[in-house]
Amino acid sequence: MILRSTIDRVFETARVEEVIGEFVTLKKAGSNFKGLSPFTDEKSPSFMVSPVKQIWKDFSTGKGGNSVTFLMEHEHFSYPEAIRYLAKKYNIEVEEEEQTNEQKQATDERESMYLVSNFAKDYYHDILLNNPKGKAIGLSYFKERGFTDETIKKFDLGYNLDDWSAFTDTAIRKGFDLNYLEKTGLTIVKDKNKQFDRFKGRVLFPIHSMSGRVLGFGGRILKVDKKAAKYLNSPESDIYHKSKVLYGIYQAKQSIAKEDLCYLVEGYTDVISMHQAGVQNVVASSGTALTPDQIRLVRRLTPNITVLFDGDAAGIRASIRGIDLILEQGMNVKVLIFPDGEDPDTFAKSRTTEELKSYLDENSKDFINFKVSLLLEDAQNDPIKKAGLIRDIVTSISKIPDNIQREVYIQECARVMEISEKVLFNELAQIRKKSERDSYQKSQQQQKQAERKQQAQIKEKGTATSTQKSPSNPDDDAYFQMMIAQKQASEGGAVKAPKVPVINTLEIFEKQIIMILLIYGNKQVDFVDWLEEADEFGQVKMVKDEYSNVVSQELYLQLQDDEIEFTNEVFKKIYLEIITKLNVEEKISIEELTSHSDAEISQTVTDILMDDEKHILSDWEGQEINVTPKDEVLPKLVTDAILNLRRVLIERKIQDLIQEMSKGSNRENTLEAVVDYTGLKKKLFEKLHRIL
Repeated sequence: MILRSTIDRVFETARVEEVIGEFVTLKKAGSNFKGLSPFTDEKSPSFMVSPVKQIWKDFSTGKGGNSVTFLMEHEHFSYPEAIRYLAKKYNIEVEEEEQTNEQKQATDERESMYLVSNFAKDYYHDILLNNPKGKAIGLSYFKERGFTDETIKKFDLGYNLDDWSAFTDTAIRKGFDLNYLEKTGLTIVKDKNKQFDRFKGRVLFPIHSMSGRVLGFGGRILKVDKKAAKYLNSPESDIYHKSKVLYGIYQAKQSIAKEDLCYLVEGYTDVISMHQAGVQNVVASSGTALTPDQIRLVRRLTPNITVLFDGDAAGIRASIRGIDLILEQGMNVKVLIFPDGEDPDTFAKSRTTEELKSYLDENSKDFINFKVSLLLEDAQNDPIKKAGLIRDIVTSISKIPDNIQREVYIQECARVMEISEKVLFNELAQIRKKSERDSYQKSQQQQKQAERKQQAQIKEKGTATSTQKSPSNPDDDAYFQMMIAQKQASEGGAVKAPKVPVINTLEIFEKQIIMILLIYGNKQVDFVDWLEEADEFGQVKMVKDEYSNVVSQELYLQLQDDEIEFTNEVFKKIYLEIITKLNVEEKISIEELTSHSDAEISQTVTDILMDDEKHILSDWEGQEINVTPKDEVLPKLVTDAILNLRRVLIERKIQDLIQEMSKGSNRENTLEAVVDYTGLKKKLFEKLHRIL
């Protein structure tokens, strides 16, 4: 784990405008910068960066944060990856917590494997571009496939000489350990004196992680050799797990997030050709069966996926299971089949970008219509086959976790297959009941296995200890009926009409107080208050009281006097963080809040701070609209926020008392309390009027 001191040093050093400026064109706007959103297509700038506050906000999507969160959103780095990226950019040494010898060795081995893989990528790419044989064989092949120099460079394509150990010999000469060459699968070792290149005589497709690290390679042989596989992939290793990676995800991630859609194809060249043709939100499962881990990788970027098939009916049927897996992960799936004899590679090369995009948009079908068009022809005149097809579609629908989506798809299936919805809903209930039962039995078996394992470990240690007896596995069908009914009731039930949103006035003023604390909390201000004072005749009048105080102290004292607590949980957390900091350092630190480990705190603070700057995007100054700076009316801003908060709390108290009175409980005392609170509310209005 990266030490907190390193993380703090990264946040202190990194400049948000420099980091974002590498990805977004920024223009000066007063003390800030603005630009077009990198997350949506827009013509007017809605993206703002504040160098003073070291934060950014995209008003078109609502996203915002600091330099680390930008890299996490834009580059889809994990938190540690973003910290390491910035540490490398600013030459900061990454210090980590003391690890055990085993952890150190494992980390060192993985890093060594990454280094070897990256060297291999550069070596193969150099051979392709600069070696005479590499250019004559490898580069010629890619050029014949229609790939441009820019595309070849973008995907780091390469070639390994048709020589038994050209790469291995070079790597060892450069100081790389044979042990790591073997562990990554780049070199096959027979014994100490016999080692040779795995990818001898092949063009190479490097496989990158989401963050761009080279995990492994796919290699295609170019000569005819019946004994050699046409395609060869790196073997499984500590850094490469083929079931957890997608080819092209590194090059496609920004486009997938921006388009809010991912196209899934089968091969390397399908990805590259479509990318070159202008459709960049595309990845490949690299010929392997689609896995839940791969689907979750896409889901980090978008909930929408379209699976592209060529005209090979057998291949399509074999891939149908992947659609159910996608549905199971809660994603929206569509399917597209290219014309006979075409695949994504050939189709993309023979069409313009506009034609390709139009075809993809117009021919993508939902999975029900896809299954019907694929299988109905065989089942049309056979009632048994048709019933099987309907059951197959309902089984797919049962995988969908969202209740409303399931119902909509059942209705669509009923329409397309000309069958009653009632029958389909009954079938769906039976399938889900069986699934629940199977899942329950499986969890019980896993629990028993875990208990048996625990008991065996206790027995092995010779420790006499009692273990809690597991509940017996219920075989009674009534039990399962009850369990499933309860779950369905909690998930489904009658669909209620949406409630009209109610404006939470209290939260508005709570947010305003947090905003004042964040932006002006450290300022010294002259305040005015109005106090009640009786004259010599006993007449009460309002007297002006002028005094000076720090904004944060004034707000804290006023809230303490009335024992006011925030009702919004996030605002409450932020307020407590601010007050704790004030008690220790007597100063509010914005940077510590915008880089807070609690994502809710950092995001909310960023949103509040950047909302204060939003008017800059409208260029009011350029339109000659004068805006009074808040600094000039700060005393009024602070006093208004406190008085309004009190007013709303009193109004709520009055409503509660009136409700109590309507129930007939202690009407006289309650009415007296209502009168008192109403008088207090009137005085607050007088104070607000005087401030105005």
